[in-house]
Amino acid sequence: MSRALTRLIPTSSLRSLTSSPRWRPSLPVAISQTLLSPAAQTRHSSHSPMGAAPAQVRKPVTINTLQSLYRKNEPITMITAHDFPSGHVADHAGMDMILVGDSLAMVALGMEDTSEVLLEEMLLHCRSVARATKSAFTVGDLPMGSYEVSPEQAVTSAIRVIKEGRVKSVKLEGGAEMAPTIAAITRAGIPVLAHIGLTPQRQNALGGFRVQGKSTASAVSLLQDALAVQAAGAFAVVLEAVPAEVAAIVTGELSIPTIGIGAGNGCSGQVLVQVDMSGNFPPGRFLPKFVKQYGNVWAESMSAIQTYGKEVKSREYPAKEHTYPMPAKELAEFEKIISEKREKL
Repeated sequence: MSRALTRLIPTSSLRSLTSSPRWRPSLPVAISQTLLSPAAQTRHSSHSPMGAAPAQVRKPVTINTLQSLYRKNEPITMITAHDFPSGHVADHAGMDMILVGDSLAMVALGMEDTSEVLLEEMLLHCRSVARATKSAFTVGDLPMGSYEVSPEQAVTSAIRVIKEGRVKSVKLEGGAEMAPTIAAITRAGIPVLAHIGLTPQRQNALGGFRVQGKSTASAVSLLQDALAVQAAGAFAVVLEAVPAEVAAIVTGELSIPTIGIGAGNGCSGQVLVQVDMSGNFPPGRFLPKFVKQYGNVWAESMSAIQTYGKEVKSREYPAKEHTYPMPAKELAEFEKIISEKREKL
């Protein structure tokens, strides 16, 4: 019997089970009944991270689902997540797509920009989000340095993100120049979400986080990039920091969805960084113009933690209802033992 199983089955149940003259090493019925008993479900540590299942279980979102939404002109919802809790809430909230973006470099790892994050770090966070996500279509970012050297390098990295990160697709930055790389990854059977316009990994080459496609020449180049990644096999393309009018025109010229971030509502869908839109940051932090703050997670967390701190200092917490009572007889015997021990000293 495995250690995991013996931890779940009460000791008394194990004794009665194994002492029975009919006991055999494999008793699936008896074991399953024991596992389902109330005693087996009692926990005296932190709650299960999975929590309760959603009230209405959704069918898993697939590439076909996304294509269907696109054909029906129904906007695609996408949000970032960087760990189990953020992936869990995004999936429960009904997001169509969840991106494990390299933005986790800043929002989860405290780095200056996305260029610092490593592939191994992305894999860890992809796995965390994948464990929480049961319905949304998951995408893992290929970080800077993991795909630019050659298509072969990119395929190797993409395979790791799928196999080790357990997500369903990958995202990479770059337009026409990355078309051969996108084609190589898709030939390997891995869906690719392209990313053009403002590409944060290349912000140094772009002169900073600047809006792209504001001039005629830049808009034409953006369209050429979009057509190139489409031809290479990308299933969709992110348009970041692009004038809304340009993004709408580009969207109309494509036969794959566009996911906008700072690109107006003419795109096929939208994506935001969860930490930004939920307000999980201290007051005074800079937010891009395109971000709408839908909540104030920082204030809620701050209030809860401060109240906890005050109650600990005043001994208000933990109250009696937060403790585990000991039978009076057992307590009396324990106190007697301690008293006798003290007397001997």
